[in-house]
Amino acid sequence: MGRFVQDNARWLATGLLLAFGSSFGQTYFIALFAGEIRAAHGLSNGDWGLLYTLATLGSALLLLGWGSLADTVPFSRLVPVITGLYACAALAMALGQSVWVLGLAVFLLRFCGQGMFGHIAATAMGRWFVATRGRAVAIKGLGYPLGEVSLPLLYVGLIAWIGWRQAWGVTAAVILFGLLPLLMGLLARDRVPKGQTGTTGSPGLGGRHWTRGAALGHWLFPALVPLMLTPGFIGTVVFFHQVHVAEVKGWTLAQMAAGYPVYAVVTVISALVAGQAVDRFGVTQLLPLLVVPMGAAMFLIGPASAPWHWAAALGVLGLSQGMVGTFWGAFLPAIYGTDNLGAIWSLVVALLVISTAIGPGITGLVIDWGVSFPRQGVAMGLWCLILAAGMLPVRAKLLDTR
Repeated sequence: MGRFVQDNARWLATGLLLAFGSSFGQTYFIALFAGEIRAAHGLSNGDWGLLYTLATLGSALLLLGWGSLADTVPFSRLVPVITGLYACAALAMALGQSVWVLGLAVFLLRFCGQGMFGHIAATAMGRWFVATRGRAVAIKGLGYPLGEVSLPLLYVGLIAWIGWRQAWGVTAAVILFGLLPLLMGLLARDRVPKGQTGTTGSPGLGGRHWTRGAALGHWLFPALVPLMLTPGFIGTVVFFHQVHVAEVKGWTLAQMAAGYPVYAVVTVISALVAGQAVDRFGVTQLLPLLVVPMGAAMFLIGPASAPWHWAAALGVLGLSQGMVGTFWGAFLPAIYGTDNLGAIWSLVVALLVISTAIGPGITGLVIDWGVSFPRQGVAMGLWCLILAAGMLPVRAKLLDTR
């Protein structure tokens, strides 16, 4: 692993930085400001969840169109444009006074951060690496827990020190004067995997480079849609409603923030182990395992009575999130090829974003109806177990097809 990282440091660093940079548009980060945002704009849990849902759905729709640009526009030109929009979104959060500006800001944060930054990172790793794709995707994925372990504690303190709007102003400066120069420097050189001419990529199932339309018309993609939606739905609402969970349990956000390092460490270990397993045994072996730990985590949140129980639940959740991050980054290019990977990835990422959009809206309304989020976790845990069982025949059919 050490030699692999040394030989490919520039490109691995690009993916890792993009993944880390997506943090400012991820739910767990935006949710740190939920209490202040609701108070400033007079929003209930349901109102805030609905706004978040609509903004995120809009970002998913835009991603379907813009995502294919990763196949036709060099990353060195695409990334600066997205990063500039990203900084503007953070600045709008800092300065906006109306709900309309808030909605636009959240829309751009979700589109640029969770959407395009993550999409470009995954497309780049899938295109730049072939035999070592699992390890490359896993290392890229370390950027996500790096943000999860460092930013919550930092920003809880920053919000208390300078205020929530000023914290968003700092975020805009970090994106514009930190992320942008680093990414432009790293992307000054492109990469072609060893053994390829640069004119064609690595083919997928049946020796083909699948188009988005062909993938949609094949039995496999619809069968995988529930697996695409579930981790984003559950992972999002766990972090989105952390303020609500704190209120229900009688904890403080500072006490709960201590669970993020546990989550991040477990996610890192899980992603790296999954990356090695993918390269050695094949990516399809992970299909029935992805959401089993997630289901267990949801069963743990309900009876949790102390902050360390929350940390334990996040740790179990991290097992799934680490595997999921590695899985899709390795699975899609292996199955569908790399020539149209940006278009296919944009469809998958749009579905992932949609799952993160509908989660806060649905669960926020259920909270307003009197069912706390910890109580909702039982139904989510049962669904994860049912879904895991449903992936067994999908894996068997896929292995037969290949």
